[in-house]
Amino acid sequence: MLCGNILKFNQGRHSYVTNIRTNTLAENIFRLSINAGQFTRPSNFKKVERSIFSSSGTTFEDFVLNHWELSPLLMRRPSKALTKEDDIFSSFLQHLSSEGVLSFIHSILQNLTSCPAIASDELNVLSFLKEVENHLGCPIIYQQDIRVLKTEHSEREMHYFQECLGSSCSQAPHFLYMDNVLRCKEAYKEGYTITLRGMEFRFESIAAIADGLASLFGQPSAGVNMYLTPPDSQGLARHYDDHCVLVCQLLGVKKWKVFPQYSLHLPRLYEPVDSRHDMKVGTPIMDGTKQFLLSEGDILYIPRGFHHEACTVIDNDWPNGIAGCSLHLTLAIEVEPPFE
Repeated sequence: MLCGNILKFNQGRHSYVTNIRTNTLAENIFRLSINAGQFTRPSNFKKVERSIFSSSGTTFEDFVLNHWELSPLLMRRPSKALTKEDDIFSSFLQHLSSEGVLSFIHSILQNLTSCPAIASDELNVLSFLKEVENHLGCPIIYQQDIRVLKTEHSEREMHYFQECLGSSCSQAPHFLYMDNVLRCKEAYKEGYTITLRGMEFRFESIAAIADGLASLFGQPSAGVNMYLTPPDSQGLARHYDDHCVLVCQLLGVKKWKVFPQYSLHLPRLYEPVDSRHDMKVGTPIMDGTKQFLLSEGDILYIPRGFHHEACTVIDNDWPNGIAGCSLHLTLAIEVEPPFE
């Protein structure tokens, strides 16, 4: 392909100039990555099961029978319960130990490209590639790959990049270039949470977790998002998800509120917001609301359809650099309609 598109040879730089676009290269890399013949290693779902459930004293069977899509569950993992080899998050945490949280986030952001969302039941890959071909290999897109937001007084979400939320955003994506990436650090200092979607596409260790989790629950795929919240702050407003989540606390402490199930009807994946699930922020806290304080290593399960919100707490005992902040991964178990 390259040989057929060479325009000229640059003698001074000893390089060829070609009319192949970045997204063309990205498309071919994507095509190679979905070659089923490459995936020869068995899924590591046993390691995922052992790390999440067994280490907390809860068996996977008990979880499925008594909590799955029924009630939230806090699973505390004692700091010495797992060896480094058995802890599925240890590899990712090594990236954090070598640099501060903000430096780590900045190093991630400045090298990211966008990851177009593809439904796990998508059958026509060629049609999907045609639809997103102009965005393959492009910088990260606000709302799709990243959000920078905060909620004050548990009422309304405010986005740091307000310019991307206008009416023009529906026609054209808002790319975050390097100048915007540098602004994320300032946004964090002003109390904004940085959220990144598609961590399974960005770290091999996270991809292994997502693959194992999907196999464990018998679903075609699982997703992983990352949330960095500064001290004494709330990122997302009260909301519910159309998928089940496992909140994995990696750094700091975060306080969660999970409200009773507002509707007996569980939301379906990708379906429009149903008024039966529309619990307004001003709705009084109902009896049965549960509060959880997640420390490092803890995992909180929240079923789909359960409204929840979370905020960081000030703790003067934390070392410098992570005082009062929180970093967690949300493992999303997307229950596809054919697999319900």
